[in-house]
Amino acid sequence: MHASAAEGARTGETLRAALAGLVDGLSARQAAQATGRLIENYRGRTPTDAPVLRDRADVVAYAAYRMPATFEAVRSALAAFRAGAPGWSPGSHVDIGGGTGAATWATAAAWPDGERATTVLDWAEPALALGRELAGGAGVEALREVRWQRQVIGDGLSLPDGTDLVTVSYVLGELTAADRHAVVDEAARAAQAVVLIEPGTPDGYLRIREARERLLAAGLRVVAPCPHSAQCPIEPGADWCHFAARVSRSSLHRQVKGGSLPYEDEKFAYVAAARFPAAPADARVVRRPQLRKGQVLLDLCAPDGLRRETVTKRQGPRYRTARDADWGDAWPGEDPHAPT
Repeated sequence: MHASAAEGARTGETLRAALAGLVDGLSARQAAQATGRLIENYRGRTPTDAPVLRDRADVVAYAAYRMPATFEAVRSALAAFRAGAPGWSPGSHVDIGGGTGAATWATAAAWPDGERATTVLDWAEPALALGRELAGGAGVEALREVRWQRQVIGDGLSLPDGTDLVTVSYVLGELTAADRHAVVDEAARAAQAVVLIEPGTPDGYLRIREARERLLAAGLRVVAPCPHSAQCPIEPGADWCHFAARVSRSSLHRQVKGGSLPYEDEKFAYVAAARFPAAPADARVVRRPQLRKGQVLLDLCAPDGLRRETVTKRQGPRYRTARDADWGDAWPGEDPHAPT
């Protein structure tokens, strides 16, 4: 493993270790109540202009329960973005609605080298306080100088011109339509690159789809996951685009869910776009590959739309690549070994 990649992986391990002791002072009942309320908010439904995280119990439950999943989802989205812009690194980063800082940790994992000016904006002071506490004790270079700033998220938000990277993760669903549009438009105006992540639900996908259109209208181009900046080929209501990131279950997950598996898959939808030249994937695997005897079936999004490719054992290297492919991976274009 490359030194930077190893350091990035250690960031995730450091976060999990920092979160491990957070719930020690929280009773099982407190944890279950706070987590249950947060899950309902995460799933659904009512846009709000008030902070979701109200007090220390809420914030501890959120951090222990949601932060690892948010971290892995954002890290997956940033990895796809980096693949399309491998020579680029953000010197400044604003995380809108960043709460306890999961996306900031993910950015530190994606770009562990170099100095970066990072600001986390959120309307919940308890979340910012815990985020500051976690980052301050992490021993991660990229997290030491993070600014944690209380800010209403919505219409009237103003970001510094020329910000390199803006992230907005699991926030758009908490906003009214007007505030959601204002946040996306301001991110598009101020930033060189914008990465938006939402839950991998039909509604989360629709919010990402809408935001994608606003980013394109503002002059940005899609870097990931789409292999193009044309209209999304999915028919709304018939299907939705989303991906999955593997997350180790915390003690709070096991306490609240009673699950036996040591992991779960976090489903998420995302879009990453930039003002500078980048190289989107030739195609993207948009479903789990289906392995058959002597063949692999891949559902792909490509510049010409959605299609299925069947890769057979006779295709040699491409078949071996297909067997190793995973949901969300980039997929190369024409088979260079195919007969002409």
